[in-house]
Amino acid sequence: MILTQLGRAFGRPLIPRRSLSLVLARASSSSSGSKPDVAKRPPFEDKHPFKLIRAPNTTWAIGDGLSATPLGEEWNAEGEQGWKSWEMSQTPTSDIYKMLSSAIIPRPIAFVSTLSAENSPNLAPFRYGVAYDPPVVSISFTLSPGRPKDTRDNILATREFVVNLISEPYVEAANATSVEAPSDVSEWEVSGLSQEPSLHVKPARVKESAVSLECELFNFQDIFPDGATTPSTTLVLSRVKCAHVRHSVLQSDGLRIDPSKLRVVSRLGGLTYARVGEGFNLKRPAWNDVKQALEDRRSGEA
Repeated sequence: MILTQLGRAFGRPLIPRRSLSLVLARASSSSSGSKPDVAKRPPFEDKHPFKLIRAPNTTWAIGDGLSATPLGEEWNAEGEQGWKSWEMSQTPTSDIYKMLSSAIIPRPIAFVSTLSAENSPNLAPFRYGVAYDPPVVSISFTLSPGRPKDTRDNILATREFVVNLISEPYVEAANATSVEAPSDVSEWEVSGLSQEPSLHVKPARVKESAVSLECELFNFQDIFPDGATTPSTTLVLSRVKCAHVRHSVLQSDGLRIDPSKLRVVSRLGGLTYARVGEGFNLKRPAWNDVKQALEDRRSGEA
């Protein structure tokens, strides 16, 4: 895909369609091996329109907490299985990667195009929002004059906080905490969610959350509009000290998280949330295959 986009930028494909198909076929084969379940997967649907549907629980009210729906009851029962906790200082980086990369989803990806000091062009896809060695997650706050962000101010003052992922069974409760309430009103009471003591930081984690990351402030950057003296945005980088993951959402290896069980939600524009519904595998093409495809193209042009 990267090579195809680069080719378009220069007005012609860098790799012939047949050679590129061979590269991707080899990559796919290498990624999945000869597993029979891959061939049984449904095909990719070109016409799969985005559609708006009802929220998971349209009767949720302030303070209700976890939804009193079949999904909420199932989620509550699965919580009885407990959590697996990782001490980041005692966990191999490879295991941290497997856990965090499958927990913090969906992450946006984007092409980043750059020039070297020698004006050599480069194009590569990157995801953002999480690092693994050391484990760091980022949060950003949009600031408005006269309307302080309590979360930002608390983080900068105490340097401790917990990142709790949001899943479908309590998304309404999570959304309720976005209310601009007076500082003496507890969003915990507004949401109806439960506090669970953390191990290494003072703030409690959300018991209903399938993944909670105990964090300490690593660094922050205030961002100022041109000519302004007050920031409009604050970017916070947080060092993950300990991670808690429900046993019920872990895959059989005990490290990766099953997205079909995590049921995490994300934000789109405006008031719209989204759920993770489908996925597909793409393996990076091996350089030897790409090299051969480039040589085939060049020899054909000679």
